[in-house]
Amino acid sequence: QVPLVESGGGLVQAGGSLRLSCVVSGSIFSFSAMGWSRQAPGKQREVVATITSDNSTNYDESVKGRFTIVRDNAKNTVYLQMNSLKPEDTAVYYCRFTTYYGMSYWGKGTLVTVSS
Repeated sequence: QVPLVESGGGLVQAGGSLRLSCVVSGSIFSFSAMGWSRQAPGKQREVVATITSDNSTNYDESVKGRFTIVRDNAKNTVYLQMNSLKPEDTAVYYCRFTTYYGMSYWGKGTLVTVSS
């Protein structure tokens, strides 16, 4: 198991911003892709944003233009900058790291609550 530690969740008003962080124990270069998913109450988990080892990014349509995923190799950390938050962004956010062999590891999640 590869420990992943998320932080940065909390309560914010609609229109506000939050930055989530996910630190991996070990080298970030061991992974081919990193990303963030979220799960709202009563809904399935969905992929929000991903970033690959060559810094290619991909976003769900619902967050394009509002969320940005970046990686800091020196800190073995992936961030999700979330701007213009909406109540429908309320969910538990999970980071996921995938190795070159296809093995995925998940963090325990951090709760984001956006009030209207």
